[in-house]
Amino acid sequence: MDFRFTEIEEEIRKLAAEVSQKYLLKIRGKLDEAEEYPEEFIRETGRTGLLSVYLPEEYEGMGLGVTALCIVMEEISKVCTGASTVYGANALGAMPIMLSGTDEQKKKYLPKIARGECLVAFGFTEANAGSDALAMQMKAVKDGDAYVFNGSKVFITNAGHANLYTVFAVTNPNRGARGISAFLIEKGTPGFDFGKKEDKLGIRCSETRSLEFNNCRIPAENLLGGKEGLGAITALNTLHRARMGVGAQGVGLAQGAFNEALKYAKQRKQFGQSIVAFQVIQHKFADMAMKIETARLLVYRAAWEADQNPKGAVAKLGSMAKCYGSDIAIEVAIEAIQICGGIGYMRDFPVEKYMRDAKILQIYEGTNEMQRNEIASVLLKESNK
Repeated sequence: MDFRFTEIEEEIRKLAAEVSQKYLLKIRGKLDEAEEYPEEFIRETGRTGLLSVYLPEEYEGMGLGVTALCIVMEEISKVCTGASTVYGANALGAMPIMLSGTDEQKKKYLPKIARGECLVAFGFTEANAGSDALAMQMKAVKDGDAYVFNGSKVFITNAGHANLYTVFAVTNPNRGARGISAFLIEKGTPGFDFGKKEDKLGIRCSETRSLEFNNCRIPAENLLGGKEGLGAITALNTLHRARMGVGAQGVGLAQGAFNEALKYAKQRKQFGQSIVAFQVIQHKFADMAMKIETARLLVYRAAWEADQNPKGAVAKLGSMAKCYGSDIAIEVAIEAIQICGGIGYMRDFPVEKYMRDAKILQIYEGTNEMQRNEIASVLLKESNK
């Protein structure tokens, strides 16, 4: 049992930290206030190879799996969770191609994604199909050598900026989950447009829009995997892994808030001494540190399992990592504000942004209520073996 990162993983960690510090730290407040997409940062992740860490080597990736993805997500989130959401959503859109794409689809898109030449988004959520994914209503109707799309997807991260969209739609309404298929749709396709930019509580530098389809014709060759009915299983296999990345976001965000609060507590003097000298404050930091380290161990345990057994069942661990990592993120962020007091509540001090950013981690890629359902379901199945 070895809890240390490998040499290459440690190099990836340092690179992600360096890029985040250089391209995000000084402007994260401005990006948040202006709801400005972190263009330069994303370009740099492509240039340095950070966008390729989890992709297979045969498609110009580094082949370092989910573990490396979580490492990068944690480091970016220490500085700005909005930017890590932009980065993570790209992986969320690319994973279905990696897991279910045909050889031709992988060869066409994955090298471009690895080089940062093609950003991807994941089009799954609908107005009436969030936690209840099977309530999906948007249909893809076969018409000769094409599929015709009408309808919309909502709350799509990177919408408008991404070049490629992995979009899920119903191709056979009579087959339930087996009637859902996935498609690859390029930006600029006639009949495909975007809704307004959403005004969000947190992660404000990541753009969130709807995808709008009006008699949009998609070539049949863009059907992911080359056959209908792969959508639901592809989405589940993707989300089980991507949720580990959300857990890593929670760990990174919590660590960033912890660091800011500790720095302030050492400087802030009350009653003739730094507030960090008071036992009540020390206990707060002790509790925060225990939660962060517990979440970190869970995230990398889950990621290790996903990488060691790529075809294995990782639903339980993925949900645990996402649920616990995001729960402690908001707990630590709120405690960081409490330690910093009045200044912590101010917009020009960094800890309030950590709290606003943290809340979405409990919601996107499956609410934490749904994660607990998933965990309990697997536990019950395991108990019957």
